[in-house]
Amino acid sequence: MNDDNMQPLTEHLSELRRRIIWVLLFFVATLIVSFIFSQDIFYWIKAGAFKDFKIHAFGPGDSLKIYMQISFILSFIFTSPVILYHIWQFVRPGLRPREQRAALSYIPMAVVLFLAGLSFGYFVIFPYLIQFTEGLNEQFGLGEMYGVYQSFSFLFNIIFPLGLIFELPVVVLFLTRIRLISPGILMKARRVAYLVIVIIAAVITPPQIISNILVALPMVLLYEISIALSAWVYRRMEQEEAMQ
Repeated sequence: MNDDNMQPLTEHLSELRRRIIWVLLFFVATLIVSFIFSQDIFYWIKAGAFKDFKIHAFGPGDSLKIYMQISFILSFIFTSPVILYHIWQFVRPGLRPREQRAALSYIPMAVVLFLAGLSFGYFVIFPYLIQFTEGLNEQFGLGEMYGVYQSFSFLFNIIFPLGLIFELPVVVLFLTRIRLISPGILMKARRVAYLVIVIIAAVITPPQIISNILVALPMVLLYEISIALSAWVYRRMEQEEAMQ
């Protein structure tokens, strides 16, 4: 590889490094700020998701761990638009003007879908899982004593992955716009995608068919919506190229 080829590569790596540093600095700053709101979020979740039973601290570090978990999620929510913006800036030189504007418009959509995934997990999936586990405890004759760290970790391990999964349509739109995937590729990968969805649903829910379906069905719907959106964007891109 000659010096002419090495220079652009070095510039791209330098720009990528600079953008990663900016994102990390913003994440750390919002993480510190999120500590201010963590207690209010804790009380809100405790009064909502865990209102029907008392939770206990089983270790001296449990409260700190909860604060860190809540702060991390808040910081990720605040940082996600910045992450997407820097990704857009990094790939922008390789996009046409219309593609640049379209890709930029996906950023608020991604944030909304992430919050929708969190809400779906919190208000729909988690109450059902709590009801299921309480019934299971009663069936086995077990007394209930919940640790605060274990309870909140159980909640976050459900809602955070769902928040990321709900962003799938925007990711597909973006990748289609920059010509990394096409609707044909998504349709060919449908069987594999469904298998992955079933595995994810089985991992984050109890081994009960209703709970599995409750999680898997929205994910399948999101995948099919992603295919439809990809096909729509792909057709528009072909029409734009034909008009040029």
